[in-house]
Amino acid sequence: MSIAVQDPETDHANADETYALTLSDPESHEFSLLAKKLTTTMPEVIDDAKWVAAARELSAELPLRLRQTLRAYRHDPGEDGVLILRNLPVDEGSLPLTPTVPESVERTATVPAAISVLITSQLGEIAAYRDEKSGALVQNVVPVPGREESQSNAGSTPLELHVENAFHPHRPDFVGLLCLRNDPANAAGTLVSSIRRTLRRLAPDVRDVLLQERFTTVPPPSFHAGDATAVHAVLIGDPEDPNVKVDFHATTAVDPQAAVALERLRDAFIDASSTLVLRSGEMAFVDNRVAIHGRTAFTPRYDGHDRWLHRTFALLDNRRTRGSRPGNGSVLA
Repeated sequence: MSIAVQDPETDHANADETYALTLSDPESHEFSLLAKKLTTTMPEVIDDAKWVAAARELSAELPLRLRQTLRAYRHDPGEDGVLILRNLPVDEGSLPLTPTVPESVERTATVPAAISVLITSQLGEIAAYRDEKSGALVQNVVPVPGREESQSNAGSTPLELHVENAFHPHRPDFVGLLCLRNDPANAAGTLVSSIRRTLRRLAPDVRDVLLQERFTTVPPPSFHAGDATAVHAVLIGDPEDPNVKVDFHATTAVDPQAAVALERLRDAFIDASSTLVLRSGEMAFVDNRVAIHGRTAFTPRYDGHDRWLHRTFALLDNRRTRGSRPGNGSVLA
């Protein structure tokens, strides 16, 4: 299945389409100036609270159509739960080599990092997790030698469909992925699927089981601490338009009937899935309540020109997580 996207000249999509916006060249230039201004804002350290505050303030100056699209998507993410932004001011020719080290993050303000933070800050409250990549707000999604088979952002084999940090009580509401460069063969893709498209494929008895607290989820390999969840439901909230809480690599059913329902759900998600192949200067957001995502396989070359994404997380309610954010900062314990 391919994702239906709007005409690039319109501001946002209809409810049954994926939100998408292609910046005009003047808008992209306007954004470039704003991102460069943020990179020179002292202390030029992404994770510093003063820099984050400056990014939050400057995000209000993003091009109008971009702000309108973000606001519409935030209100209701549509059938697919995905937003695609294009023609962002990423200059692939000026990028350094793709990192290859484990736990790779961005600490120093760069233009691509500033782009990620500005957009994420306008969508919600940017956040990170202390036990994942040292709590860095901008994380690199890159293939790492020796971790090809890892079910994490360092791998290059298929990554199971999942809600980001499904085990955590304060999961991100949105996950942002900015493409600095794709793999040379353009084989690497982000697999996405939405419960809004999947629900209609499930029999009523399967839905009923998924709405019951008959599942547990353990932390992903990227987390260095954390306990498995208490028993929980996979579908949460309005039975006609539920949120989803599942990681098909980490979620386990507690009884045979629930295991069958979980497998039926996985099959339905795969049937309804689409693949986004992001190019340099394109950014995708996934609504982490409605949509799940994964990765297709690709073959890294480890020559400095492999796939490189910046990943950010956004929360909608800063007060809800206050008890988990020491010093009222951006990092959740």
